[in-house]
Amino acid sequence: MATYIRLTDYKSSGEKEQEFFNPENRYEAKQEEFSKIPASPIAYWVSDNVNKIFDKSKKLGDYTNPRKGLVTGDNEKFVKLWNEVNFSKIGLNTKNRAEGIENNKKWFPYNKGGEFRRWHGNDEYLVNWENDGYELRNTLHSSGLRPISSNYNLDFIFKPLISWSAVASTAFSSRISLEGYMCDAGGSACYPDTNSIVYILSLLNSKLTMNNLRIMNPTLNFQSGNIASLPIIFPKDESAKQKIETLTQQNIDISKEEWDSRETSWNFAQNEILRILNDEFSILNEEKPTLETVYNRYCDYWGEKFFTLHQNEEELNRLFIDIYELQDELTSDVELKDITILKNETKIIDDELVFQADEIMKQFISYGVGVMFGRYSLDKEGLWIANLNQDISMYSHAGAWEQDPTTSGSHAPAWEPSFEIDDDNVIPVLEDDYFKDDIASRFVQFVKATFGEEDLSENIRFIESSLGTTLRKYFVKGFYEDHIKRYKKRPIYWMVASPKKGFMSLIYMHRYEADTFARVRNSYLTEYIAKLEAHKETLALTTSSDTASDKDKKDADKQMKNIDTKLKEIIEFDRDKMMSWSQNPTEIDLDDGVKVNYCKFKEILYPITGLCK
Repeated sequence: MATYIRLTDYKSSGEKEQEFFNPENRYEAKQEEFSKIPASPIAYWVSDNVNKIFDKSKKLGDYTNPRKGLVTGDNEKFVKLWNEVNFSKIGLNTKNRAEGIENNKKWFPYNKGGEFRRWHGNDEYLVNWENDGYELRNTLHSSGLRPISSNYNLDFIFKPLISWSAVASTAFSSRISLEGYMCDAGGSACYPDTNSIVYILSLLNSKLTMNNLRIMNPTLNFQSGNIASLPIIFPKDESAKQKIETLTQQNIDISKEEWDSRETSWNFAQNEILRILNDEFSILNEEKPTLETVYNRYCDYWGEKFFTLHQNEEELNRLFIDIYELQDELTSDVELKDITILKNETKIIDDELVFQADEIMKQFISYGVGVMFGRYSLDKEGLWIANLNQDISMYSHAGAWEQDPTTSGSHAPAWEPSFEIDDDNVIPVLEDDYFKDDIASRFVQFVKATFGEEDLSENIRFIESSLGTTLRKYFVKGFYEDHIKRYKKRPIYWMVASPKKGFMSLIYMHRYEADTFARVRNSYLTEYIAKLEAHKETLALTTSSDTASDKDKKDADKQMKNIDTKLKEIIEFDRDKMMSWSQNPTEIDLDDGVKVNYCKFKEILYPITGLCK
């Protein structure tokens, strides 16, 4: 019998020194007890009860087969975020390898682990598995002797699975994915049968599992062997198992709904503010509510979902603690900060859930910009223009569609869209309203189209109050940085920007054409220069006017100097950069991803830290 002193819970050397003599930190253990736990960690603090559970229970590996995922050997080439490529090339819900070949798709869902999130989500990446992974499996290492890729797991491709992040910064979390997925080495997985998959997911997301993993491997590096070694006990009472599965399925449904409520999900249908407006407030012959009213309903709706999830997680912990008979060692409590939905939209302040109105309005604005470009429509749910060279004629004022425009085929005009898309795929983002398709002005029209004209001023006031700035200042100073962050430095809208941001305009990557930059220059940049020069001439008249006040003359003179500074910058930008790009049409291939394509034009696009060398 040896004596151990456990001081790992104390941060500073002073605390460790003070607690060294605390009898509560002293443990006695027999060395032979360590072998009862897989890998024989020196877990001297573990109780006899926990040792018995490890020693006598079945292991998770007896019921499923945790496996390390695919190693592509070149993720930059073979792995993309789903929004980088043509949506028509993505194979969702593929049942098996044969179907994956038959559907002629190139990109398939790819679990890479991702952030701390339970139940469902982190569906972001795709892997090139075209023709059963032919290119990936036949790309050779520099030695020419072997493929650069490995670990194909061919017997498990596209089967329902539970995945987790192999390396975590906080705690273990797992998620269910139904058919159609592959897994990366950073997002390892197990493949239980349909009768046990929900129960095993619930067990993996319990406090019990986190406690056991910390015993076996305190490094937060969760390999497939660790998961296979977890003890698993099924309840003796079938009703307990059913209750666990019912609560777990509810957690999956809530987490999936929350994940799909964001435009960065491939199942995204429409912005949540508009969904609630349409689902709960669309009553014929009744005035539209204000945006603030719908926002408050949004908070009520998702607050209820959040606390249902919290309550369910605590109840599941209680059920598993009872099954494993660990009532004296674990509690069922779950901190609010550990609930893994609404991480962007809320904060936990003084143990209260607080919604962040600025982020929710930014999501609404982002959706509005998507409608301007035709990525989304107010008349149909989901993606619309999401493929390079897609025919957009049916989206114009004269046309509409009768079938899914993301597929090929004829489309008979049927109706006029509720909100006109930008016709030339260029939206200026400027400090002043010089163009009819100016982004700030267009967004005001978007709010009018969605919430009506009567409360337009009040709705704009609420948005600006939430943002803490005016709409125009947000579009000029904040929108694009938010877009870059939202799309993980792989933006779908590209910002043409002069070095000091005197001129900026957005284009939509999926509507890019070889002459797009010529359009930016000829229809906007040179026109903007002309408009500034004309404005300067008008101001000059004020400065020389006999009737203008001294204040007006002073203000006009200040504006003229600002215009001179701006003109100098953007004329140089036009001469040194834009002219050349406008005269040399350049094609792009979305399969290359944003990094390759964006960086082709880094001289004229908004700089993104770390993206281009």
